[in-house]
Amino acid sequence: MDDRLWLKAQRYLAGNQLTAARIACEALLQRAPDHADARLLLAGILLGEKRVRETAAQLLAAANSGATSATLSGKIALALLRVGETRAARDCVARVRPAALASGPDCAVLAHALQTIGEHEDALAMVARARALGFDNADLRYFHAIQLIFNGKLDAAAGELEACLRLQPGFGRAALSRARLRRQTHATQHLDDICRRLGVVEWGSVDHAALEFARFKELDDLGDHADAWGALERGNAIMHARLPCDRAREEALVERMIALSTRDFLQPAPAATHAGPQPIFVIGMPRSGTTVLERILGNHSQVSAAGELDDFAHQLRWQADHHDRTLLDPMLLERMRGLDYANIGARYLAQTQWRARGKPYFVDKLPSNYFLAGAIHRALPQAHILHMSRDPMDVCFSNYKALFGDACAYSYHLPSLAAQHRHYTRLMRHWHAVMPGRILDVSYEDLVAAPETQARRILDFCGLSFEAGCIDISRNAAPVATLSTAQVREAIHDRARGEWRRYATQFGGIGDLLAMN
Repeated sequence: MDDRLWLKAQRYLAGNQLTAARIACEALLQRAPDHADARLLLAGILLGEKRVRETAAQLLAAANSGATSATLSGKIALALLRVGETRAARDCVARVRPAALASGPDCAVLAHALQTIGEHEDALAMVARARALGFDNADLRYFHAIQLIFNGKLDAAAGELEACLRLQPGFGRAALSRARLRRQTHATQHLDDICRRLGVVEWGSVDHAALEFARFKELDDLGDHADAWGALERGNAIMHARLPCDRAREEALVERMIALSTRDFLQPAPAATHAGPQPIFVIGMPRSGTTVLERILGNHSQVSAAGELDDFAHQLRWQADHHDRTLLDPMLLERMRGLDYANIGARYLAQTQWRARGKPYFVDKLPSNYFLAGAIHRALPQAHILHMSRDPMDVCFSNYKALFGDACAYSYHLPSLAAQHRHYTRLMRHWHAVMPGRILDVSYEDLVAAPETQARRILDFCGLSFEAGCIDISRNAAPVATLSTAQVREAIHDRARGEWRRYATQFGGIGDLLAMN
């Protein structure tokens, strides 16, 4: 009977009969509560219905069902991460015994889970094990290369990227990662190779866009700015066609957030005070220098750098019991007024305190948390919030040349990019007005010009004493999982200042858009 119910649930799912599939799974689980596959399937259906709490409950039950398959454990862990159950996901992966890792695909699934958790050294070891077990394809070579880059092994990553490109000539993301490994010269450039790959890539795909971004990077390195700009425009046009940005929707969400977030609304309840390691949030526009700031903080003996965490947004959504793939949506904003913010803070800390690794502070560096700074203050009044700011033209240009994949749709269209920066500026002004003294602004330009002076100011705000080694970010060997992974292996420098001026004729017009009301 159990097998028939399971097959029925799978048939219903294949036929997109989701309600029937849910009923079949629920009936099966009444008879076989430890059927982890059924709980995983049911959780996916519930998440599609935006029911976060029930989804999390099913996945936690699946994680505790005694499943021994490495692949199933990895899938459960990845699903747990989608609803913010980070600690359970980590435990789920840790329970997999070495004897269960008998195949390369098993190891690859676990490696992806480890990467998503942020355990990049373990992810690298796991993907290496997958390779040792004979598993090999272009996707795995690319994933291996990315893990090598995150862990600072750039020469080894170059070899894996070349192997990936041999296996799949149209793998544009690998060509872009190769271009970004180092500054290209006439002796090291790959422009002819990129042109050949443009002849075989799927037109209009992300890989097509990535090849244009790779061509831009290499032409820019070589000083051929006219052709470089053409490649950058083509790459962004491809991505904008794939991911159009709804500027009216974004503006309406910012308006609603500002209207909701009055000074009275953001007052924390006494119960919002929590013991244990405390977060230092680093926020700002992407590509504003947040990774440099995180590396400085991570050099301090009392601070652990945890990377880009989406735990706060997940706990906000758990409390609202509403799932959406975007950071903000109208239903979440509607429900925010009645949430238990002390509980959000407690749940956030329960999911993240292991990241402190025995230290009293950990850095949560997710730039987009600038949208949620008010909610963060209300839920975690002890938390320090650092806002990294950067010259608007520089930060917008850095966004425009980034290729964020499916994230940051605004970055592929100059009017949308300018509008996003205006929304960001307006929100930050609002947070300062309603939470005076709760956020420290850190200028990127000031930080790279006078690292020690700014580091002293930052650490003092966080209640930490200055340590001379903090500003030597080149000695920080911890993994970096951002686009800045190669740059922050070097000492602090100001070479990125004013890069947009090389394209002043083509890009300079965004200045007028930035100034619009």
